[in-house]
Amino acid sequence: MPNLREFRQGKPAFYPDQAVYAAYSCAELGLGFDDVDGGTGLIFRVTSKAKAVYFGAGRCSWYPQNNATAATLASDKYFASRIFEQAGIPSLDGKYIFLTARHRALRPAGHEREDAFHYFRKLDGRVFVKPLTGSRGDFAHAITDETSLGRYLDEVAPHYDAVLMQPIASGLEYRIFVLDDEVVYSAQKSPPALEGDGARRLRDILDAHNAALKSRGLSAINPAAIPQGELDRVLPAGERWKIPGRMNFSAGGQMAFASPGSAALTMAQKAVRALGLRAGAVDLFADIDGNADEIAIIEVNSNPSIRLLEELQRPELILKIWRHTFSAVGLLDV
Repeated sequence: MPNLREFRQGKPAFYPDQAVYAAYSCAELGLGFDDVDGGTGLIFRVTSKAKAVYFGAGRCSWYPQNNATAATLASDKYFASRIFEQAGIPSLDGKYIFLTARHRALRPAGHEREDAFHYFRKLDGRVFVKPLTGSRGDFAHAITDETSLGRYLDEVAPHYDAVLMQPIASGLEYRIFVLDDEVVYSAQKSPPALEGDGARRLRDILDAHNAALKSRGLSAINPAAIPQGELDRVLPAGERWKIPGRMNFSAGGQMAFASPGSAALTMAQKAVRALGLRAGAVDLFADIDGNADEIAIIEVNSNPSIRLLEELQRPELILKIWRHTFSAVGLLDV
């Protein structure tokens, strides 16, 4: 098996993971790989003896085995929750809210900005809010007062058309990657953390963390959501301070291989199947509020990153996923 690190070395920092993994898999499977965009990795061609197929990285769909309808339904968190309800699959549910009057005549009542505050009160002033079609934890926040909710809606409006408001749930969060009903891996999520150096205040470390998030196109952590006295504390060298809220790997969260149990794995398989996906990563809560029998789907990602597998040195799983992809488009025999 070729060395995955060799395919990463010498590439610019912006070079897409998917192009690295495709090139790596091509070398192992005897396929040709050509970068056709001057070395950016954003467009590449994979060839067999009989066929050539173009792929895109960046904001393209990375999994051509998923049809466009299934992928689009999965990307809209509200649509997906309705499908789960029909299939008898527990999910966090929620209410979608539009952030501007654009297309107002094309939608039903009950989903405008003022309705967000009614729903907020219905949930006793505690909600988790995120963009309806967002990813990577962008603008995903817990909100506990109306002033913060109004400020949040203003902040998100220039970037997204709508948000999803959900009840705040507490439990163990997992990501389960499924290919054609097979669980490829399961990992437990934990929140990102800031590490002290014995000199800087938490506030200064957070500023640096936020700058890194913004450079990758992600929203910053709101300092106002953290007690000001805590922000002024100097973290001892090596001490880690967990950032509450989103746990996404791309936002600095951590994941380690772990299984939530057979019931949760089965639910993940059902969720991917209900959406009509062949490849998908299911985020779910298990042990909700300490109840081992309570499980709920958070969302299903039809275009999931697999950088975790490189970080945990499991190239054979990357190869398994790409073998499935190449087979789906006719570059390999099944």
